[in-house]
Amino acid sequence: MNSRQRRGVILLLLSVLCALGAFAGVLSVISDVNAKVGPEVDAYRLKTDVAPYKALSAEQFEKVAMPERWLSDNAVTEIGEVDGKIAVTELRKGSLMQSDMMVESPELKPGEQEIAIMIDAATGVAGKIRPNDKVNIYATFAGEEEGEVSQSKVIVSNAKVLDVGELTPLEPGKDDPNQSTEAVPITFALNTLDTQRVAYAESFAQHVRLALIAPGTDATIRPGDRTYTLDKDK
Repeated sequence: MNSRQRRGVILLLLSVLCALGAFAGVLSVISDVNAKVGPEVDAYRLKTDVAPYKALSAEQFEKVAMPERWLSDNAVTEIGEVDGKIAVTELRKGSLMQSDMMVESPELKPGEQEIAIMIDAATGVAGKIRPNDKVNIYATFAGEEEGEVSQSKVIVSNAKVLDVGELTPLEPGKDDPNQSTEAVPITFALNTLDTQRVAYAESFAQHVRLALIAPGTDATIRPGDRTYTLDKDK
């Protein structure tokens, strides 16, 4: 082997060594990136806005791969987790779904019926009552005859809320120009007797209002406390 051939062999070996060094450098960078980013998992991103209290379905989401370490502990990683759930607040397009953004959709139990009534938005219901909440339903009645006092009654206690509709504009009544111009449809799950009570109150009461019950609170009302008249404070 002459000197020219030896130089060629040496240059070839140097090229191979440089290539191996570059390859090792790339592997090192990839390994470092993988160590920092970690393994990827599936996450689910909303394809459209979702209104509060609306049912969720798999068609509303697109699957995206995300580094597991970048996701919160309550991120939804299985699309089946949204089955039977409803949004607890307004969800925006492009948001990654998390478990605290949804709750189980309330269902009727044996012996229960659905009934929906319009509740005056001015009573503070809008934005405060959600599906699965428990409320007391109050109704106020004027005295039927002259001289009879007006009464406030607890029509139903511990009523379960199934659904909260959207704020709905109302046409003011001709006989009551002070009537609220906005109301919210609220759907309840009630037994037959309580359903009749609510239907009666909506038809004949001057006003029907809801009182939200704090979770875990014993909201039992004694029979003597279900009806109130102003003379009780005298």
